[in-house]
Amino acid sequence: MAREVRAAREIRELPKAHLHLHFTGSMRPGTLLELADRHGIHLPEALTSGEPPRLRATDERGWFRFQRLYDIARSCLRTPEDIHRLVREAAEEDAADGSGWLEIQVDPTSYAPRLGGLIPTLEIILDAVRTASRDTGVGMAVVVAANRMKHPLDARTLARLAVRYADQGVVGFGLSNDERRGLARDFDRAFAIAREGGLIAAPHGGELSGPASVRDCLDDLHAQRVGHGVRAAEDPRLLKRLADRGVTCEVCPASNVALGVYDKPEDVPLRTLWDAGVPMALGADDPLLFGSRLAAQYDLARTVHGFTDAELAVLARQSVEASCAPAAKKAELLAGIDKWLAAGA
Repeated sequence: MAREVRAAREIRELPKAHLHLHFTGSMRPGTLLELADRHGIHLPEALTSGEPPRLRATDERGWFRFQRLYDIARSCLRTPEDIHRLVREAAEEDAADGSGWLEIQVDPTSYAPRLGGLIPTLEIILDAVRTASRDTGVGMAVVVAANRMKHPLDARTLARLAVRYADQGVVGFGLSNDERRGLARDFDRAFAIAREGGLIAAPHGGELSGPASVRDCLDDLHAQRVGHGVRAAEDPRLLKRLADRGVTCEVCPASNVALGVYDKPEDVPLRTLWDAGVPMALGADDPLLFGSRLAAQYDLARTVHGFTDAELAVLARQSVEASCAPAAKKAELLAGIDKWLAAGA
């Protein structure tokens, strides 16, 4: 009797949460072109070719190029309507990829000059999040992120702003940009403000810098989640610490390769973190620049790293459990994951 061949379960039907998505980086390439044309902004060929730009940010020149492209794209977001469109489309893309909960990360400082200041900017973003969530069915929240390249006092201002809107859709406080610049401990007071205000601490670490940057996130900022965190794989004791504390790493495999953190998809240490028991939440980071969204990260785990459907379901559960979704939303998504796995191929 011929052996029955069964198709793999559809990854886009696996319920999941998306915890590492940057605001401008979530934009659709076609939307960027339309907004640039509308606002009379010249885009470099790297953003108009239809292909993800070739990036390698492991040296300062490469990071500067990446940041320059991101800043140019961000300059195309000039009106409340632009913000609403970006958020709605991000939610639509996540819904198509099976995400039932999205925490989008943003530094409102970058948009404030065109939108009337920090408070109006965050209120526009939160209004867009509420509207997009209502229209798409994807639960959404905001992580306000400070910039390592700016003064720590700026981070404190953002932390106070984030806490002010903690009951209106802000759930976390982050720290982004080049982790090789700015010591984590310089931002400890900002994170203390955020934690005291009920927000989770979710700084970046362990991407462009090694395990020490992850330890700094734990020791100095009391991180509950770490953005990326993959370089922890180089330190077995740090892996055990993450696992023992249940600190989730927001792992973005395609981003890691695109920025040159690892040369090939198979080099991303998903299995090392998995085997050490470190919780992971796969994320797309900046799809505009890296060319792939959330479901593609799960597909990479399956096809490159050999994760079974049962293991993919665990990854999806870990993303939900590490999220700030309300209890009812978590229960809904976890039940959906169990149903996906039980349904078979």
